[in-house]
Amino acid sequence: MSSTEIRRARAVAHLAEGYVLASVEVAAPSDRVFRALASEEIVRWWVRPGVFDTREWTGDVRVGGHWRTSGDSSRGPYSLGGEFLVIEPAHALVHTWQAVGTPAVLSTVTYLLESLAEGTRITLRHQGFASREGCANTGVGWETSFEQLAVSLGAPPAPDRG
Repeated sequence: MSSTEIRRARAVAHLAEGYVLASVEVAAPSDRVFRALASEEIVRWWVRPGVFDTREWTGDVRVGGHWRTSGDSSRGPYSLGGEFLVIEPAHALVHTWQAVGTPAVLSTVTYLLESLAEGTRITLRHQGFASREGCANTGVGWETSFEQLAVSLGAPPAPDRG
């Protein structure tokens, strides 16, 4: 995938309906991308500098297995977790998402992986947000995290949208 073919990560928050759509193309095969989505590699790319910094991830990657992550944010420490609902290595990953230890609304994250000639397109749908603010903030977070994922998997940085 040449640097002119690399597409910058994009995320759109549909505030009225409570979901985020995001996508990015990365210069890595889909099996490699799947491992980055469902392993401790998350700590390398699931970040938004100055807002949140993921430091730990654990998971039992099987249908019905659970995952948990924690880190630091601009509001203090955080911990998220959920259950894996769909596991199709190199094709799809679906899990629930909830702040650990709070009565927060349970949301669902779906990653779809599409093999391209020289990489993989990841399309994400994160649905079930109760607040417009949470949906908007999470949309920005997915965009910046997907940018980090593309870099961590070896894609050269995409040119600014400017």
